This record gives sequence, structure tokens and C-alpha cells, in this order.
Amino acid sequence: MGITFLCAFSILAITAYLVWELWINSVLPRHQFGFNFLRTQTWDPVAGQFGALPFIYGTLVTSAVALVIAVPLGVGSAVFLAELAPPALSDALAFLIELLAAVPSVIYGLLGIFILVPGLRIIEPYLKAVLGWTPLFSGPFYGVSLFSAGVVLSVMIVPFIISISREVIRAVPNDQREAALALGATRWETVWDAVLPFASRGIAGSIFLALARSLGETMAVTMVVGNDPKIKASLLAPGYSIAAVIANEFTEATGELYTQSLIELGLVLFALTVIINGAARLMMAASERGKV
Repeated sequence: MGITFLCAFSILAITAYLVWELWINSVLPRHQFGFNFLRTQTWDPVAGQFGALPFIYGTLVTSAVALVIAVPLGVGSAVFLAELAPPALSDALAFLIELLAAVPSVIYGLLGIFILVPGLRIIEPYLKAVLGWTPLFSGPFYGVSLFSAGVVLSVMIVPFIISISREVIRAVPNDQREAALALGATRWETVWDAVLPFASRGIAGSIFLALARSLGETMAVTMVVGNDPKIKASLLAPGYSIAAVIANEFTEATGELYTQSLIELGLVLFALTVIINGAARLMMAASERGKV
């Protein structure tokens, strides 16, 4: 028991130490800019003006696009593999999906540059023809964009959703399925009304894990997002993310204020991850209480 407690406490200690290091090494921008660091859009190292809002916006938008694409694909694929596919096919596809999760992010970035971006240039006129009336798909498209980064992220996180959701669905007791079938439910009605509600918490956990991965992704996003620290309504415009700006500028940062501003961005990213995942878990807990 003592060893297991020590293991659990070590995780908390490491997390607290990381937060402490980020906090003490970002003193200058906190004192100089305060909360304006989170509210301003100017990122000008030459003038010594640093605002995190464009990077927060880019991080949230690319992650949201990734989830909108990946969640239906991931959950739908998990349902097929766990409930509908023959066992041999399910195991073979699950193995390939797990391999996708192990691919380095820089490879996804290269695929995004050489395959995704040219492909999006081809379908961009059709996107504008259908959705161009919305601000989200207005304006010129240069290839690298918030939308491109979101699509690449969706490909990266969908294996996590599929793998975990598949195992959760397979862990649902057969009594659930047999009871629904005995009442006259079809195969699909059994999955929709009996299996998925029982597995909802585990599926939600896979989505939270995927969200955490997308919020902190660096290389793939850096290569296709455009790296432009401006806030624009259109998903076809280039943007920037917190992880990307830290990776791009930390090694060339000169001066304590510049370096510590980048470190504070790391602290903001950590806080965003905690807040978003915490809010999602609270919403899930509230929905569970509402069902009781």
C-alpha cells in the first residue's frame, strides 16, 4: 500500500514541480503585462510587447476543428470494430490503428505539407461554394491555415479515440446486449440504446485524452498552420498555436523578457489543458447526475 501511495504521490509532485518551474521562470512578463498578456494581440519581440491571445485562439480553434472531425470518425469506427466487424477483421484493423498512434508527429506534418495542403487547394473552391457564405470559410486560401492544422490534428488523434473506445465498448457486459435483443431491439438499436450509454464515460475519457494531445501538439501544427500571430475569423487563414510559437522562437529568444514570455505561454497552455479537461469532466459528471 505504501508503494502504491508513493507512486500516486510522485505524479502529483512532478506536476506541481512543473507548474512551479513555469511560474517562477515567468516573473517578468507577469509583472510587466499582468492579465493584459492574455488579452492583447501584439507579439513584437523587437518592441518588447508580448500578448498571448493569438496563440490561445489558434490553439483552441485547431483543437476544436480536430475534435469536430475526429470524434464522429473515431466513435463510429470503434462501434464498427467492436460490435459489427468480424473478429479477424476487427483485430487486424485495430493493429493498424495502433500503429498510426505511434507515427511521429513530424511525419504527419510532412504528409500534411505534401498531401493534405495540395488536396485542400483542390477542394477549396467546393468548400467555398457550399460554406463560403459563413465567415469560417471566407477569404483567400494559401494552403497552410487553421483548417489544415485542424485536419492534420484530427488524423493524429483519431487512433486514440478508436483504440480506447473500442476496448471500452468491448468491455460492456453481454447482459446489456442480450437484454436489449430479448426485448426485440435490432442490432443497431442494441448498440445505440444499450451499449453506447453504458460505455459513455469511457468514450468521453478517450475524447479527453485526444483533446489533451491536440492542445499540446507541436511539430505537425507548426508545419501546416502558417505561423501568423493574427486572429482571423476564417479557418482558411493562417494562424499560430502556443506550442508552435514556443518551438519556433525559444532557441532564438534574446533577453529575459522574451524568454520568460515564451515560458509563460507554456504555463498558459498547461492551464488551458487543465481548465478544458476539468470543465469537460464536470459537465460529464453533471449529466450523469441528471440521469440518476
